[in-house]
Amino acid sequence: MAWPLTELVAVAHAQQTQAAQSTVAKLPFTKRLTLAKAGDDEAQVSVAMAYEFGTEGKRKNLVKAAQWYRKAAKGGNVDGQYRLARIVHNGGKGINASPDIAAKLYESAARQGHRDAQYWTGYCYQHGEGVEASRNEAVVWYTNAAEEKHALAENNLGLLHLNGKGVPRDLGKAFRLFERSADQDNAWAINNLGGMYEMGWGTRRDELKALEYYQQAAGMQISQAQQNFDRLEAKLKSSGKLTSSVKKAPQTATE
Repeated sequence: MAWPLTELVAVAHAQQTQAAQSTVAKLPFTKRLTLAKAGDDEAQVSVAMAYEFGTEGKRKNLVKAAQWYRKAAKGGNVDGQYRLARIVHNGGKGINASPDIAAKLYESAARQGHRDAQYWTGYCYQHGEGVEASRNEAVVWYTNAAEEKHALAENNLGLLHLNGKGVPRDLGKAFRLFERSADQDNAWAINNLGGMYEMGWGTRRDELKALEYYQQAAGMQISQAQQNFDRLEAKLKSSGKLTSSVKKAPQTATE
């Protein structure tokens, strides 16, 4: 399907300004603010981020952040569209949550190749947030993001293939997607890999390896993985396949 001319222009604009973004970000905040007021969309995104996250001596202010992201988005800045979508999706102080507006912004940025926006577009379609739920559309957008090695998209797409939702059930593909996501330290994918090894889905059955993956994910503060670990460890002990307790994985902080 052909894109409207405005979207094609925005794609070209996004590609041309990627190199400039790092240069603008290195400037002092006051200089970036001056550029932002003059209409520089990269500076507008940078200023907005300072207000969104309360950095560079600025008090966190989602209203100001949204205002600057909106200016950048109107100028065709794909990061501005995506960051504005994140704010209006979640809402916050002074900002009402608007999933429908967020979904439109996500998809606009996604069509311009923004990897994170592709993931969130898939998420919105999967869960019917701001759009009519469509597993088929979720698969399309998760696939686009997964092709760009987006760990969360890989994991979610793996779950859809595992359960045959929006696509035919494919255990081998689900396993490979979980593996790719786990290679990027996605804790949920690591837990899911444990499940695949425990059940022998998409790979040979290996309960000891499953226990290792559950242990690793549990160390990343995934409570379900800890439950899986405790359950499988008890099972293996009772069957004589495990003769001593496995040392608990150290807990690691997650974002």
